[in-house]
Amino acid sequence: MKKILVTILFLFVFSFSTFAQTASPSPIPVSKLKVGDAAPDFELIDVKRQKVKLSDFKGKKNVVLAFYVLAFTGGWTKELTAYQADIAKFEATDTQVIGISMDSFASNERYGKDLGVTFPLLSDWNRKTTRDYGLFNEESGYGRRGTFVIDKEGIIQKVEIGNTAIDPTGAYETCSLLDHKKKTEKKP
Repeated sequence: MKKILVTILFLFVFSFSTFAQTASPSPIPVSKLKVGDAAPDFELIDVKRQKVKLSDFKGKKNVVLAFYVLAFTGGWTKELTAYQADIAKFEATDTQVIGISMDSFASNERYGKDLGVTFPLLSDWNRKTTRDYGLFNEESGYGRRGTFVIDKEGIIQKVEIGNTAIDPTGAYETCSLLDHKKKTEKKP
């Protein structure tokens, strides 16, 4: 009887440890990019199948890159509508807002139309840009939410990763500071 109980206990402990290893969440990607780094360039397709490169904005506009996991999700819907509600503020600071997901351009097009979005939504179908920005989880196959504010010289000025990136306030404040800095530099 004692042997049977020991065997059952061993099997229980072994089964539990195996389950715990397989049920543990995959590691959360953490971007190695930081403030002061050059932003990796990319070329992605927008909802009209037009190519958009980050370098197209260099010397012309600040850029907010808002990476989202998937279209039609609650967090991105909240984030997207907040960016759209404040789009005039971003434009006033000479900033282009760009949404990036691993969805197809067709999904992004439908999603953008449903929500009345006026800024570009780009498809990172091959996941290269999401990887380059350190937001791709190889185990789950999905990206992580993240926001990068990039100045006109192509340098990262702000990084927000995870759920705090849903609120565009930090991105706007950074763009406002960049705009203020530019205006004060022009004064004699």
